[in-house]
Amino acid sequence: MALPPPDPQFVLRGTSAVVHTLCFSCGSQEPDVPILFSGSENGFIHVWNLRTHRVDTALDGHGRKSVYCVETMGGKDRLLSQGRDQRICLWDLAEGRTAVTDSVFTENVGFCRCSLLKVAQGRWLMAMAAKALEEVQVLELPSKTSVCTLKPEVGAKLGMPMCLKLWQLNCGSQPVLLAGYEDGSVVLWNLSMGKALSQLVCHQEPVMSLDFDSEKAKGISGSSEKVLSIWSLNELQNLQVYKTHELVNAGISDITIRPDKKILATAGWDHRIRIFGWKKMKPLAVLDYHTATVHCVAFSDHKNPSERLLAAGSKDHRISIWSIYTQT
Repeated sequence: MALPPPDPQFVLRGTSAVVHTLCFSCGSQEPDVPILFSGSENGFIHVWNLRTHRVDTALDGHGRKSVYCVETMGGKDRLLSQGRDQRICLWDLAEGRTAVTDSVFTENVGFCRCSLLKVAQGRWLMAMAAKALEEVQVLELPSKTSVCTLKPEVGAKLGMPMCLKLWQLNCGSQPVLLAGYEDGSVVLWNLSMGKALSQLVCHQEPVMSLDFDSEKAKGISGSSEKVLSIWSLNELQNLQVYKTHELVNAGISDITIRPDKKILATAGWDHRIRIFGWKKMKPLAVLDYHTATVHCVAFSDHKNPSERLLAAGSKDHRISIWSIYTQT
């Protein structure tokens, strides 16, 4: 008999706005407090203390415009955030600071979250949707030097980039970019050549979210449809459909594979979080707590597996925190 789905371990209330993005920072040593960053529609980034379940700090750097991407840069003191004010802000939160230290003006009006990849100590690549409708720009941080601009071939009609994932196989290998587009395609880009290596139509609707497992060379994407598309990358760097998974209800806002590559979580327009085994896409749990669209899901980076958590942020202004390690 299947186990009944668990209740949230706890719920974070107090953003007083729709929650669009989440990012944990729990990997540091004692006595450091595990932290969850959340970005909201009212322009605030809340720094949640996961011991007290309260907000330690509220960061205000996007002129009260919706924040839809928050990422840490090698620890809880270095933060990147992206908002509807067309800015990507870099923060230094050490010693209680709360000021934006630098920013990049994107000139992009879409909802495409930027993607970060650490390439060396203190050096990062950042991919973001560019000013021109179909283009993606890649910068190096913190220097903000342009690495390349990725433009689809003339007549490709991919539409806007909707989601991005920078990755590299190992430290020495060339970084590559996976991008999901408005026409339902996923494209693999070579950054050093600035050209597309392969393209796969995964959905009939815009690709809302994707994640990729570089060890298995396998990825997953979701859209507004009732289907998850699982695809793989062969030795010739060609994308191919691996399988599809039919959903009960349409609409996926976010997908994330847990860092140990065992399970994944999806954020649904049907207010539910779904957990699947990554190996065979076996449905493991349906987490039913929220009363509106779930916009984002994130797994924690606790060093100890038994402490690892899943967080989900919703249109209902709440963040649910789940301990699903034992169940799966």
